[in-house]
Amino acid sequence: MKDNTNYFEVNKATWNKKVAIHAQSEMYNIEAFKKGKTSLISYELKALGNVKGKSLLHLQCHFGQDTLSWSRMGAKCVGIDLSDEGVKLAKQLNAELQLDAEFVCCNVLDASKHVSETFDIVFTSYGTIGWLPDLKPWAKMISERLKVGGEFYIVEFHPIAWMFDYADGQPKMTYHYSQDEVIYDEYEGTYANQDSKIVSKEYGWNHGLSEVINSLIEAGLQIEYLNEYDESPYDVFPDLIKTDSGMYKMKNQLFPMIFELKATKKKVILIPKEKTAQLDLKDLKFKSKSE
Repeated sequence: MKDNTNYFEVNKATWNKKVAIHAQSEMYNIEAFKKGKTSLISYELKALGNVKGKSLLHLQCHFGQDTLSWSRMGAKCVGIDLSDEGVKLAKQLNAELQLDAEFVCCNVLDASKHVSETFDIVFTSYGTIGWLPDLKPWAKMISERLKVGGEFYIVEFHPIAWMFDYADGQPKMTYHYSQDEVIYDEYEGTYANQDSKIVSKEYGWNHGLSEVINSLIEAGLQIEYLNEYDESPYDVFPDLIKTDSGMYKMKNQLFPMIFELKATKKKVILIPKEKTAQLDLKDLKFKSKSE
């Protein structure tokens, strides 16, 4: 298996630099968040509903706003992120807001090495799976961390949106829908503050919907639904138009911008060996064509 350590290290360094900039950005609006504003969007709120009393594992949580928003709603939360600075700020916010969430700094693919408990919900959202070279170990980890009957929910930018290069301000179709080769990008600014002088250096991968679905099925999860939407909750692509709903759309919308998926870990029924049917060829009876 290919060693992707260097890619992860470069991404971690970039995300460590992004934390301070994002924490001061209008997009994350940390002061309003501290005063009680949720960071969660309608998609995930509708999908997961009442989480009071449930345990929730948040994968790739950045500096924890969504984790803490679920915590405010009564969930017992653990957030995981690759960035040391992100986890540091998340812990500070947790203490300041007097919540009981926990945060762990690790590669999401190594989550089972750092978190041993299982959860009612595993949750991830917006710009997460593109940092992973292979979704099979990701799905396996999700299955390991879910209780039987537990739910996995992802809301994410549609893979079609990642086929384009947006560097020049105008989308240019550049990448394959499901690209195995790593994609390197280097640019000034971030999605939360395009005027920032930070230079982002990032390695990513494109994953089609079939890869997402099949990796989860292979890990033993049952897909409950897959939905696709034309509207994005974030103004992170060029020339988007704000709609009456507060979402954002492209001027000429020809493909979905967001997808959401929910899957459940079903109980495995083991049949004792002595009760399994033993089929012997001598017991088979065949009818000839003349019968």
